[in-house]
Amino acid sequence: MMNYKKYSKGYFMPPEIDLEWAKKDAPDHAPIWCSVDLRDGNQSLMIPMSLDEKLEFYKTLIKIGFKEIEVGFPAASETEYAFLRRLVEDNLIPDDVTVQVLTQAREHIIKKTFDALDGVKNAIVHVYNSTSVAQREQVFKKSKEEVKEIAIEGAKLLQEHTDKAGAKYRFEYSPESFTGTEPEYALEVCNAVLDIWKPTPDRKAIINLPVTVEMSMPHVYAMQVAYINKYLKYRDGVVLSLHPHNDRGCGVADTEMGLLAGADRVEGTLFGNGERTGNVDIITVAMNLFALGIDPKLDFSHMPELCDMYERVTRMQVSPRQPYAGKLVFAAFSGSHQDAIAKGMKWKEEKNPDKWTLPYLYIDPKDVGREYEGDVIRINSQSGKGGVGFIMEQRYGIDMPKKMREDFGYCVKGVSDHKHKELMPDEIYQIFQEEYVNVESPYKLDDFTLRKEPDGTRKGTVDLFVDGKATTFIAQGNGRLDAVSNALQKNLGITYKDLTYSEHALEIGQSSRAMAYIGIIGEKGHVTWGAGMDTDIITASILALFSAINRMKQGK
Repeated sequence: MMNYKKYSKGYFMPPEIDLEWAKKDAPDHAPIWCSVDLRDGNQSLMIPMSLDEKLEFYKTLIKIGFKEIEVGFPAASETEYAFLRRLVEDNLIPDDVTVQVLTQAREHIIKKTFDALDGVKNAIVHVYNSTSVAQREQVFKKSKEEVKEIAIEGAKLLQEHTDKAGAKYRFEYSPESFTGTEPEYALEVCNAVLDIWKPTPDRKAIINLPVTVEMSMPHVYAMQVAYINKYLKYRDGVVLSLHPHNDRGCGVADTEMGLLAGADRVEGTLFGNGERTGNVDIITVAMNLFALGIDPKLDFSHMPELCDMYERVTRMQVSPRQPYAGKLVFAAFSGSHQDAIAKGMKWKEEKNPDKWTLPYLYIDPKDVGREYEGDVIRINSQSGKGGVGFIMEQRYGIDMPKKMREDFGYCVKGVSDHKHKELMPDEIYQIFQEEYVNVESPYKLDDFTLRKEPDGTRKGTVDLFVDGKATTFIAQGNGRLDAVSNALQKNLGITYKDLTYSEHALEIGQSSRAMAYIGIIGEKGHVTWGAGMDTDIITASILALFSAINRMKQGK
């Protein structure tokens, strides 16, 4: 048994509990988004991005719609410093984009940070120091007053250097390890910082409440945020920001509840990259808003390309099950799921509803650049008639009768199970062609001639090969297909009943051809299906009959 008794709660409940935020079901607008991919995300990579890779990532963030981007810690390394200077010197910062830089509350680090900012029009200078009990006792070995003084001195240095630069930079303060800090003490430190900056609605400061280490359930963090939100000074001049990490796997929930509790802004990364278990995944939070009918103000309509860029420059991988972004997140292998999705698609085409409500598909995959075919319906041994039929109809224009879809579905499942692999659409189509279409053994159609008699019946001949030997039968019946059917049953000594027939033109890829489907019931009551393909619909129907009879003779 693991020694669970060695652990205790490392967080603190706020002195006042406000649960008004819990009555809300969703935010009414998107927060301010700040990407920290180029700093927090980059520092957590086994191989940090090169300058050119950071530049490509930066341009992608702007394309997506980020208006605030933390570009690095300029005093931490030459690459970080050079990257910011590259943005400035090559005029790569749009007027509506604010770059954010991180600095510790230390004189020489702040000075180098401001050197790197020279020439930047819009900037946020983000200063932080740890305030948690563990950091105060174990790292700094300082009292609450001494730790608060570090924050105050940092705030003063930012103000002095900004005034000296003649700039109007905005300031951000983070009580790092907020989640391990007494909320009333964190509030005291934040208010002391704000007393230095004296923010106004025209020049707002940012107070950032980082989940540096996730310690509690999400509602506890939300209560902490609600407490700070209620008692923070200069509130109309403050942007209250969240920076959740994901140690407990609840980063998204922390963020969403924190927004309900009064936060205005979110710092995070694409796909949740970051130290340890990562930062909050901005894509998931933004797309969750999108799925509720709220404009996230970020564009993720080209998700596959975004995934490719991210994996290439970070050398990380997007999980196949990553919400909204993974290759398998819309995929349905289950037969019942596929059937429901296929029927939902058909219902959508018929009804053309204003809102998206399809079974098993929370959002329209096309909204993030995915396709129904290949991304949604995937075929393996767990699949069924609905999915197989959907692929055949959507990709190849093959619209089998309902009962034939079931028969073909079992056929495909058997192949997938035997090969122990997923089957691609072209493989499924090949199985259909080989198993059902124009089957020529043991009986192969050569030709037929049928004329209309005065009484309306059809009479003529059927030329065929029986086990490779040419022969001709006399045919007569109420129609062409009936005449051929009568001839085959009489001369070949075979018996079947209740012939089921349907046909259609091929509308995809082979517009000059027609498909016919026939099902026959043999002496033991088993239905055998066959298909015929030809430029002539009558020939296609007779080929379908031959296919069904041949498959019945083969025991299928």
